[in-house]
Amino acid sequence: MHIGIMMFSTDQTVAPAPLARMIADRGFEAMFLPEHSHIPATRKTPYPRGGDLPPEYYRTYDMFVGLAAAAVAAPTLTIGTGITVVPQHDPIYLAKQVASLDHVSDGRLIFGIGFGWNQDEIEDHGVPYKKRRGVTREKMLAVRRLWTEELASFEGEHVSFSPSYMWPKPAQPGGPPVVVGGLAGPKLFEHIAEYADGWAPIGPRTIMEGLPNLQRAFEEVGRDSASIRLHAFDSRAEASLVEHYASLGVERLVINIDPFERAGLETRLDELAPLVDLVR
Repeated sequence: MHIGIMMFSTDQTVAPAPLARMIADRGFEAMFLPEHSHIPATRKTPYPRGGDLPPEYYRTYDMFVGLAAAAVAAPTLTIGTGITVVPQHDPIYLAKQVASLDHVSDGRLIFGIGFGWNQDEIEDHGVPYKKRRGVTREKMLAVRRLWTEELASFEGEHVSFSPSYMWPKPAQPGGPPVVVGGLAGPKLFEHIAEYADGWAPIGPRTIMEGLPNLQRAFEEVGRDSASIRLHAFDSRAEASLVEHYASLGVERLVINIDPFERAGLETRLDELAPLVDLVR
C-alpha cells in the first residue's frame, strides 16, 4: 500500500511546489490537492464535518495549476486530485486539462472526482444541485470519449458537442485512473461501475460495509471486481489504522493534514513519515 498526503495549499500556507518537495523528501508516494472554485458568502449547505468552514477552503490554489507545479518540483511523486468537482467544469476543457496534466507528470496522475457538497457553489456554475449526479455522469462519459476516440462527439441531456478532435490524449492509455469519492450506496456504485476505476472512501468501516456491494455492481455490468482500485482518505494516522487499511486491500491511503499545523508543517510530516515503513 502506498501512502500519500493531501493538504489545502493556499496563498497563506506552503505553495504546491515546496509542499511537493517536502512530501517526496520524507518518502511519501503521492500528493493530492482539493478543489473549491469559490465559497459563496451565504450557504444553504452546512459544512459536512460541522462547525465553521475552515479558512483554507476560501483560499486554496487552483488544483490543476498546483498539481502541475508539484509534478515538476517532485519528479517521482504521484499527483492526484482530491477531489475534482466535476459538475462545475466544462467537460471539453476538463478532458484537455486532465490529459495535459497527465503528460506534464509523465503519467503520474490519479483523477479523483466527486459530485460536490456545497449547493451554492455548484449552482453558481449553472448546475441545479439535485441534478449534479446526472451532470457528472454525462460529463465523465464525454471526457472518456475525448480521451479515447480520435473523432469524438456526445449528445445527452446535459452535455453535447459535435464530432471533434481533442489532443493530447492522456499519457496513460485510456486515461488516468478515475476514483470517485462519496458515501457507500447503490447510486454511487452504479456511477463507479459505469465510468470509473475505483472508489475513494473515508474510513475502514465504510470499505468493509460497502466493498461487497461495489464488487457486485462491477460484476453486474460485466467488469472484473478484482480490478477495483481503492484510494482511502483519512485525517487519522495511527499505525494500527494504517495496517488495517492495508489489510483491506487499499492501494493508496491519503492522509489529510491541516495546513495551519500549530507545531509546523514540516514537524507534522516528520511525525507521519515512519508510517511509510509500515507498508513499504
